[in-house]
Amino acid sequence: MTQAAPMEQPAADALAGEPFTDAEEAWFWFVRARTAQQEGARLAGGMSDTPRPCEPLDVMAVVDRLYRRRTLSHEHLRVLARYGQELARPDADVPRQRRAATLWREALDILAPALRAKGIVA
Repeated sequence: MTQAAPMEQPAADALAGEPFTDAEEAWFWFVRARTAQQEGARLAGGMSDTPRPCEPLDVMAVVDRLYRRRTLSHEHLRVLARYGQELARPDADVPRQRRAATLWREALDILAPALRAKGIVA
């Protein structure tokens, strides 16, 4: 008697929500969620139109780990925070934002693989 091949099961993370398309989308979502929390909102899983595979603190934990390992610098965090609050990336074509645009891109390039490894980014 032959055995049927086991059915491949989706990863648990895939069942939990839709991953972000990139690190920038995840970052802006994190900033909006943290701002809402600081303004008194209570966030709970399953309340958004698009369920996500993480909580805002999961993104913060990845950022914190990368900072503690000195992979992300204080400058990276400063740029992520400033432009994250504005919900707009720095514009490399604006002379005063060129350095910030470079740091923004570097930070997101560092964040992307770590977020992907956690299933937060596709």
